[in-house]
Amino acid sequence: MTQKMIAVRSLSWFCVLLLAVSSWVFFSPQSSSAQQEPVAKRRLVDRVAPAYPVLARSMALEGIVKVEALVAADGSVKGVDIKGGHPVLAQAAANAVRRWRWGASAHESHELVELKFSPE
Repeated sequence: MTQKMIAVRSLSWFCVLLLAVSSWVFFSPQSSSAQQEPVAKRRLVDRVAPAYPVLARSMALEGIVKVEALVAADGSVKGVDIKGGHPVLAQAAANAVRRWRWGASAHESHELVELKFSPE
């Protein structure tokens, strides 16, 4: 074998190994050193409908966006995390959920919500 063929074969094996390791890291369960709060269900007091984006309307996009809201003890939204959905619709969903309000509780919670978008 020539030096070039050996180098190409070594590089190929390195890429395969790198892909395998990165896949293992990406798909392995997260460490449980920090306890995660379970998703809770609190009473929704005020719900603001999301604005249907103009770009989504021109593309006739429809679908569901999943958002996890971090809700403070007083019921206000401290933060949102988009869990799934089309990127064009996701920002509108996050903006709407930031304006929602839940009932008061003894401590903050994580609320998982789904928002449905339709061009109608």
